[in-house]
Amino acid sequence: MLITIPSFAGARAGARHFFGTRRGGSGPGPARAVVSVTQVHGTDVLVLDRPVDSGQAFDGGWDALVTDQPGVLLTVRTADCVPVLIHDPVRSVVAAVHAGWRGAVAGILPKTLAVITRRFGSQPESLRVSIGPSVGACCYEVDEPVLSRLREAYADWRSLVKDTGAGRAMLDLRGLVLGQARSAGVRDERIHPVSLCTVCHPTLFYSYRRDGEVRGTMVSGIMLAPRRRMAGRRRGKRRAD
Repeated sequence: MLITIPSFAGARAGARHFFGTRRGGSGPGPARAVVSVTQVHGTDVLVLDRPVDSGQAFDGGWDALVTDQPGVLLTVRTADCVPVLIHDPVRSVVAAVHAGWRGAVAGILPKTLAVITRRFGSQPESLRVSIGPSVGACCYEVDEPVLSRLREAYADWRSLVKDTGAGRAMLDLRGLVLGQARSAGVRDERIHPVSLCTVCHPTLFYSYRRDGEVRGTMVSGIMLAPRRRMAGRRRGKRRAD
């Protein structure tokens, strides 16, 4: 079973996407290459602006992937963290972002949006952003080390938490990411959250917070619709921002 947002991306828009569940399911169709990288809860963005070979590996740790190459499926893995998929139908660019609390507070999504704008000429008002299933504010209690980082980064941090006492609070991680998309200039009508809590739905999602161990992860992905293979293609090249 896969979750898609009909108004976010489709055949007419030129992109295909999905948010995974623990029930599996088929992907968005044939891909020339599937890109999966080591995620480290950081803010490094991997930019793929040249053709990518099937099975090509990318060393290092990355939490956001961006490409303008058709048929290249960008994937992220989550089990409570927030998967974010981005599509610019004007400049034909897609991105996949893994946002845990560390990456979210450090600004992984705003940085990715800035990279898309700088490297590919995208405008915020043209972007479509979909925020996938993650731990909800109903189930995500955090402690002082997390709250202190949040206070340092955001003046309106109180709007994202509900105190539970003794230096602990429930954190709206999905709300933090959504607010960052708005602040970056993405229009409200082009932000599409999936309001499902991974902790609350054990038959549908894996959850580290609920299970206390990694029993599996969900894979989410996005790609530009493939075009006919062109002659003289160059080998994929890695660039970091």
